[in-house]
Amino acid sequence: MKKRALVKSMMAGLTTGLLGLALPAAAADPYPQRPIRMVIPFAAGGGTDVLGRLLAQKMGEGLKQPIVVDNKPGAGGSVGTADVAKATPDGYTILLGSSSTHGINPVLYSKLPYDAIKDFSPIGEIATNKFVMAVPANFPAKNLQEFLAVTRANPEKHNYASSGNGTTSHLAGALFVQMSGIPLPHIPYKSNVPGLNDLIAGRVSVMFDNITAMQGQLQAGLVRPIATTGDVRSPILKDVPTMEEQGMKGYRIGGWFCLLAPAGTPPEIVNRLHAELARVVAMPEVRDKMIAIGADPQVSTPAELAKLIATEIPRWKGMVETAGAKVE
Repeated sequence: MKKRALVKSMMAGLTTGLLGLALPAAAADPYPQRPIRMVIPFAAGGGTDVLGRLLAQKMGEGLKQPIVVDNKPGAGGSVGTADVAKATPDGYTILLGSSSTHGINPVLYSKLPYDAIKDFSPIGEIATNKFVMAVPANFPAKNLQEFLAVTRANPEKHNYASSGNGTTSHLAGALFVQMSGIPLPHIPYKSNVPGLNDLIAGRVSVMFDNITAMQGQLQAGLVRPIATTGDVRSPILKDVPTMEEQGMKGYRIGGWFCLLAPAGTPPEIVNRLHAELARVVAMPEVRDKMIAIGADPQVSTPAELAKLIATEIPRWKGMVETAGAKVE
């Protein structure tokens, strides 16, 4: 009896020990365990913000944790982007990046507070988009040739707005100035929202930005589209001819959106976020909403996004040099 009791006691102790060894693995909490912060480096209400909030809602549902949008505008998106670059790489801070933050800014800013390649773990590209050239609803021009005639007649009365120094909006306007030869002064804003407000009010003559950023104002008839970029017309602005169609050959500019995390974020977390991003963008209702605001859904792998950023920076550099764009 004593021997049997001893064996029983030893077995119980061994079982307890094995359970103790297994506890750390069993107690490891799966990601995510708390809300995730999505930094949008532009103001609320803009195209990037609209897209980001759509993704945040749907991805949060799949991850079973809310994704809280944190707008941090300023310096062409550099302020919010730098915030994410310095964040703890634990998957609880992510960035809705773009061709502005990871294509143009590395070219235009000599002292950028982040490294577009070294400071981030790519999650995936989200979408591409075309640009639109828009004027106030009561502007005395309805197409590109009429706009050129009006501004050439009185160049001192006209200017162009952008969503900030170094943004794709700024570069699109600078490229237009260079190609048209019309010296339109550049009026930079902190984001596209105040720029659009002044465009609506007629305080600026024209603004170039992605269709996503202007879609609400275009649909409401508050601004008038003059031309779009790209080889073909936009599916949501089918009646608006492209720059090429209206005689401005070679004017090509477009943007893209992406999702990134701070460098050093564990691969398993990056992969989890990528899988959720791909799942959400594949949803018919999400794709329809993205297309409706002018974004062309196009999810890439983390590796493909890394390659895109590495190739886009020199491409934008060439475009910046051609346009002569500078950050004041």
